[in-house]
Amino acid sequence: MSDFVVVPRSTMRLSLPHRVQALLAVAYARCLARRDPQWLERRLRRISRNARPATASETLTAYQQVISVSTRCSGRWCLDRSIAVALLLRMRGVWPEWHTGVCLNPFRAHAWVAVDGKPIGEPDGLEENFQTLILVAANEANEEHGASQED
Repeated sequence: MSDFVVVPRSTMRLSLPHRVQALLAVAYARCLARRDPQWLERRLRRISRNARPATASETLTAYQQVISVSTRCSGRWCLDRSIAVALLLRMRGVWPEWHTGVCLNPFRAHAWVAVDGKPIGEPDGLEENFQTLILVAANEANEEHGASQED
């Protein structure tokens, strides 16, 4: 999606269960990333329901685990990487803020995860350069879910 971020591959050593979880998240993320943006947003909102918001340390750990098992996710494939991190966190009962956005000068698209509005694993200046177009957060998903139950 963007050449804004190319992440150095993590040398983190994972236990077998954590490695399997990360690989499953990466595989499913790759499938989801090929769908159209509206479908993807709906699916991620559904997946994020009833999750508590992730902490910065949980998100950073998941980020490092994803890039340690996938060369693709540690490269230019920010959409795959951000979805995989969110999915890995969801397997653990939490959800980060998942963002996609654009920078207009020059035009670039990017996807990332954040906690309390602060991007995780991204270079400084991301918030100033990119305008979020889609945001899927745990609280939003739970509020929408709760609102539909009351109706």
